[in-house]
Amino acid sequence: MELIDTHAHLYHKQFDADREEMLRRALDAGVTKLFLPNVDHESIAAMDALAAEHPDRCFAMMGLHPCSVGEDNALAMEEVGRLLRTGNYCAVGEIGIDLYWDKTWLAQQQEAFRQQVRWAKELRLPIVIHCRESFEEVIAIVEEENDEVLRGVFHCFTGTPEQAQRVIALGDFYLGIGGVITYPKGGLFETMQHVGAAHCVLETDAPYLAPVPFRGKRNESAYIQHIARRLAEASGITIEEVARITTANAEQLFKR
Repeated sequence: MELIDTHAHLYHKQFDADREEMLRRALDAGVTKLFLPNVDHESIAAMDALAAEHPDRCFAMMGLHPCSVGEDNALAMEEVGRLLRTGNYCAVGEIGIDLYWDKTWLAQQQEAFRQQVRWAKELRLPIVIHCRESFEEVIAIVEEENDEVLRGVFHCFTGTPEQAQRVIALGDFYLGIGGVITYPKGGLFETMQHVGAAHCVLETDAPYLAPVPFRGKRNESAYIQHIARRLAEASGITIEEVARITTANAEQLFKR
């Protein structure tokens, strides 16, 4: 049974003490590919190093995370644009809008997000979207920019069945399903009972958002099997079928 973790910050300092052992546990759990989203300038070196050490398993993205967007983003965006054009990255991400922590820089987040979406279209790369407390603001831009080239994933999707259908209606877009589907009061399990697994990819967001029974602890890619099992239960299919569907979707999305 092959699984793909489409969103994991495995370069994070929380893995410095046991990164190789963690990667081995993931492989033992059937996780064959790991996709690494960038955050900001500070995360690039560690992310690139991990991808270079495991070129057949770890694939780096490039983008400016919305929580790293502030009043003046010119230099950070210039660096992202330059690096994307090296051809070393599999996606533009993670990008988007975050209104959970602070709404001060909403206009700047919208501007940075739109610019990065346009780079993705130019370079024919998928986008990996962060939309915490900002689904409406994010999907409005995606709907405006959507064309026959644009494709992507709504990372850490936690929305309603109606929001899921709005994502699916975009065309080549997927729902990133993570640990929240295992949370008793998360609401995502009930949403996926309506939506099913056909338009989903799996993700951990490690080291964050560990699934039950590891909730509150450091997350890692091996735990994706718990997410897959819960999605299977919600969808009324086997975990093997979830693995087949989500792996095919991830390979279609990232072309890896």
